[in-house]
Amino acid sequence: MSGAAAADIDSLAAALAATVGGRNLTYMEVCGTHTMAVARFGLRQLLPPGVRLVSGPGCPVCVTATRDLDVVAALARLPNVTLTTFGDLVRVPASRTTLAAERAAGADVRVVYSALDAVEMAAAEPRREVVFVGIGFETTAPTVAAAILQAEARDVPNFSVFGLHKTMPLALRALLDMGETAIDGFLLPGHVGVIIGSAPFGFLADEYGVGGVVAGFEPHDVLEGLLMLARQRRPAVEIAYRRAVQPAGNRVAQQVIERVFAPCDAAWRGLGVIPGSGLRLADGFRRFAADERFPVDPGETLAPRGCRCGEVLRGLIDPPACPLFARRCTPQDPVGACMVSSEGSCAAHYRYREIEE
Repeated sequence: MSGAAAADIDSLAAALAATVGGRNLTYMEVCGTHTMAVARFGLRQLLPPGVRLVSGPGCPVCVTATRDLDVVAALARLPNVTLTTFGDLVRVPASRTTLAAERAAGADVRVVYSALDAVEMAAAEPRREVVFVGIGFETTAPTVAAAILQAEARDVPNFSVFGLHKTMPLALRALLDMGETAIDGFLLPGHVGVIIGSAPFGFLADEYGVGGVVAGFEPHDVLEGLLMLARQRRPAVEIAYRRAVQPAGNRVAQQVIERVFAPCDAAWRGLGVIPGSGLRLADGFRRFAADERFPVDPGETLAPRGCRCGEVLRGLIDPPACPLFARRCTPQDPVGACMVSSEGSCAAHYRYREIEE
């Protein structure tokens, strides 16, 4: 980090302390990239006394329900199926197994960088069924939608998607409705904001009296977002990440999502089923839906004993408060999803615990 950047960070931290003025405030970030940036750069240590920054349901792998992971594992065990997904998902524990364990047992599980890679794989291997596990928020949904449109245009019948996409605004509404955590403001996700803009988060201020700031991912971006929250005289939703985010978002990406997907109920780890917060394939694209093409019975769902990942995702506890943290649950041998993902709060606290402590 350059001297100028360090000076900028010090200046922002000093301005935040002066603005807070001894108030007790709890802010929540809901973005895995923010989670890692905060831990990596020791930003919590720069916060003034009384200001607490917690991580919420911003890691898509972490909020994926165990039941959905059980279905993914069952799909991987089907004969003649190649299951493709992003790397983070391979080691996330389901009830009894992981995709890594299924691959070791002979399942054809492959890591890809995008859904388009899976389409190419299906076109190159027409005798195999290639299933892509679509996971993420509004950020990744357009790329998966584009892959489905390409599979349709190229007539690739052996490609399908098991969709686990979720949308962020309704999760924040559900979190506030629970009323378990007193949240004074949200540091809103920049990646999601690029797609949907800031307008869909307006209900935070209008209905709940809670402010929000869409922030970028560098240390000064995070501190600037927190400073903007502290300076709000009345709750509002603002944009600090103006070099990438507009109030209305990216309308082209939104149209692709609206064309290929439709809202559906979705189960979130720690939050339960949130109506309308998921994305399923729209009626015109159901032939690409892996859950209809390959109905499976994953068996009984078992919760990981002792894991408090759900409470971490709701901001009720910090990861070290979980009795399994850094003991039975480590990145090398994870019990909960929050310790596996590169965006997980537990993984961030573990990896940078010497800085944070």
